[in-house]
Amino acid sequence: MATEDWQFGGFGLYVHWPFCEAKCPYCDFNSHVTQNIDQTIWADALAREVRRVADLTPGRVLNSIFFGGGTPSLMEAATVQKILGAAQETWTWANDIEITLEANPRSVEAARFEGYAEAGVNRVSLGVQALRAEDLRRLGRLHDVHEAKTAFDIARSVFDRVSFDLIYARQGQSLSDWEVELGEALSMSVDHLSLYQLTIEQGTAFGDRYNAGRLKGLPDEDLAADMYEVTQALCSAAGLPSYEVSNHARPGSESRHNLIYWNYGDYAGVGPGAHGRLTQNGQKFATVAASAPGKWLDLVKDGRGDTLMNAVGPEEQVAEYLMMGLRLLDGVDLVRLYNMSNYRISDQTIADLLDLDLIWKTETALGVTPKGRMILNAVVSELIP
Repeated sequence: MATEDWQFGGFGLYVHWPFCEAKCPYCDFNSHVTQNIDQTIWADALAREVRRVADLTPGRVLNSIFFGGGTPSLMEAATVQKILGAAQETWTWANDIEITLEANPRSVEAARFEGYAEAGVNRVSLGVQALRAEDLRRLGRLHDVHEAKTAFDIARSVFDRVSFDLIYARQGQSLSDWEVELGEALSMSVDHLSLYQLTIEQGTAFGDRYNAGRLKGLPDEDLAADMYEVTQALCSAAGLPSYEVSNHARPGSESRHNLIYWNYGDYAGVGPGAHGRLTQNGQKFATVAASAPGKWLDLVKDGRGDTLMNAVGPEEQVAEYLMMGLRLLDGVDLVRLYNMSNYRISDQTIADLLDLDLIWKTETALGVTPKGRMILNAVVSELIP
C-alpha cells in the first residue's frame, strides 16, 4: 500500500485537561478555574472520546500521547490510567511510545508523580516559567523557586525524561539577567528545555494591561533578539542545541509528540477545545472540539465532542506543512511538499531568500537559517502559495 502523507510525521494523541487553579495573565489557552471537578465523569468522557476517535483510525501505530492543558497535574492518577487504557484498547502502541504529562511544580502535585508513572506516564514537562521570585509573581504562577526546583528533582527521580519551560524577555529583564538565569537552568542536569519569548496575546490579562499602557519594562525588539541569540549560544555550548525555534534537547531527548506536529503528522485531539488533524481515505481533516467544558461533556454524551471536522485542501496542507516544518532545524522535504499539491516554490523566491541568507536549500530539503529564524513568520509568508 502507498504511504499516506501523515505517516512521514507519525501519529499521536493529545488529551486536553481544561482546568487550572488560577488563570495566568499571559495565557490564551482554553483553561478554566474550577474548584470542584468530578474526576469520574471526566475520566469516563475522555476515555469515551478516545475510543470514538480510535474507531475512525483503526490499525494505526500510536507514537505518542500528550496530556496538556490547563493543568493536567490536577488529574488523579486513576483518571490518567483510564484514558491510557482506552487508548491501548484500540491502537497498537509503538514500542518506544512517549507519554508526556504537563505539570505545575507545586508540592501537592509533585507528590502525584509516582502515581502517574504507575499509570504509564514516562515523561513530564514542568511549567517552571521563571527562576526568579518576583517574575513568578508577575506571571501569576502559584509556585515559588524552591518548589520548582524540588518538583524537578522529584520528577528526575521518578521519570527518565523531564523537560521544563522558561519564559524570557520578561518585564525589566536585562540580557545579563537572562544569561545568569538560563545558566542556572542548564546546570540542573536537564535534557530538554522549552524557552519561549514572552508574547502579549489579545484577550489575556497581559493583553488588556498592554493596551492600557500599564505593562511596563518589556524589552524592545533589539534586546529580545539579543536574548534569542544568547539562548542559542548558551544551549548549544551546554549540549542542548535547538532542534526547533523554541525547543532545545540533548540528542535523543527531543519531544517526539511535538515532532509529530512539526513534521505534519496526524494527531487526535480529545478534550474541550482540542484541535486535531486526521487523515481518512487519503483526505486530511481538521477537527475542533467544543471549548466550554460543560458543552463538551454534553456533546460527548450525545456521541461526539467535536464541533467541526473540515477537509483540509491541498494548498492549505502546503501552507500548514511550511508553517510547522520550517520551525525545525531540519526544514521541510521538498518532494513531500510537491506531492501535496504539485507545489514548487518559485526559483526567484528561493534565490532572493538565499541572497538574504534567510534560508538554506539542498536537492531535497529547504530550511531557515539562524538569521531567518529571527523573522520566521516573514520568511514563511514568502514561501506559502
